[in-house]
Amino acid sequence: MNAIVNEHSTGAKTMNPHTITETKPSLEHLTNDAEKIFADLEELSKDSIGVSRPSYGEGESKALDMVEGIAIKEGLITSRDSAANLVIELEKIPDDQEYIMIGSHLDTVPQGGNYDGAAGVLAGLLCLVHFKRTGTTPEVPVKVIALRAEESAWFGACYLGSKALLGQLAASEQDLTQRDDGKSLGTHMAECGAEIKRIAKGEKLIDTTKIKAFFELHIEQGPVMIARNLPVAAVTGIRGNFRHRAIKCIGEAGHSGAVPRWLRKDAVFATADLITRIDDHWTTILQHGGDLVTTMGMLSTDPQHHAMSRIPGEVTFSFEARSQYEHTLTAIEALLHSECATITYDRKVQFEFDKPVKTPPAVLDQSIVERINRACGDEGLPIEPIPSGAGHDASLFANAGVPTGMIFVRNRNGSHNPEEEMDIADFIRGTSVLYSTITEFKS
Repeated sequence: MNAIVNEHSTGAKTMNPHTITETKPSLEHLTNDAEKIFADLEELSKDSIGVSRPSYGEGESKALDMVEGIAIKEGLITSRDSAANLVIELEKIPDDQEYIMIGSHLDTVPQGGNYDGAAGVLAGLLCLVHFKRTGTTPEVPVKVIALRAEESAWFGACYLGSKALLGQLAASEQDLTQRDDGKSLGTHMAECGAEIKRIAKGEKLIDTTKIKAFFELHIEQGPVMIARNLPVAAVTGIRGNFRHRAIKCIGEAGHSGAVPRWLRKDAVFATADLITRIDDHWTTILQHGGDLVTTMGMLSTDPQHHAMSRIPGEVTFSFEARSQYEHTLTAIEALLHSECATITYDRKVQFEFDKPVKTPPAVLDQSIVERINRACGDEGLPIEPIPSGAGHDASLFANAGVPTGMIFVRNRNGSHNPEEEMDIADFIRGTSVLYSTITEFKS
């Protein structure tokens, strides 16, 4: 499919439904459609475990083609924008007209779950399908976008389709290589039809002043909504983060039995000191009402040299911190470097840092949060807004000045794994809330 032109006139897992109210979701008649689309999408992208839809790769492209085919069959209008994102409309929206945008992504992490991202795209699609089948038209036009490459797993950077669209994809990011085939992001984008020369210049490919509001429906990727029995919830904000993919602690290798403690330069003990100190700071920040999560998801000694009887001379580890507040991220980054400096002196080691990757937090539009809460109330659902610990494309639109809202749907077993388990009844409730919220907007 070419990048810009080409306009065209079940098997989902379920949980035992929780009884909320006798009120029926207004889009309940779309349940069978949702089940079939999710099942077909899973079948299309099955891996040995879970599903894999690589960013700007074959799996993601097939998923976009499948969704586009459904939209065309329903009589909707489709196109691909200059970043190769899929756009779906009820009717062609003039360039000078304001509209509501609903978006999420279709790529997954390797061997991930079927609902992460896809739920948001399909919720928007079903809203347009409902408009088309019922012959109704929203007062403010609605555009659905399936954004490319939200996940960082494939190229080491996230939100690539959104960044490209908003003129924020750095030229250097096009040189990032894909984890499996080693080809650059720029090559993959070009193969998918993106205008990489415009993107490399940082050219803005969309007029954000015409987006009256941006919405993203997404599964919750943590356990809060399951624990609190919340089928659907408004999201208040999205945590930003800073990440180091590979920090090295360099000490000195030695015989485990021959070097006393006071002469050791043990990289493992030094790294363990750092972990303990960061955990203490994390606890203190939480005790003072702050918002923070930190993770060292990769940590290893050199398998070419490590041994039970050898003092480890080098440890490589990742570091990630997330918070809703920029000042908290700034503080924990400063503490990370400060503690490394102290440990360098205490343990006689050195720390080498790679270049950090940073994403700012996003505060979502309070008036939209209130609209979503009202829609939840109208559906007979409990009202309890919650923050998002994970990052989402919505954060880029919010930080670009677009009034932005998010709707979470509960999901068992976490995310980024094959065991994601969203109840289709909850998904339809969330889609009904989305539909009610967007149809409340006036031109």
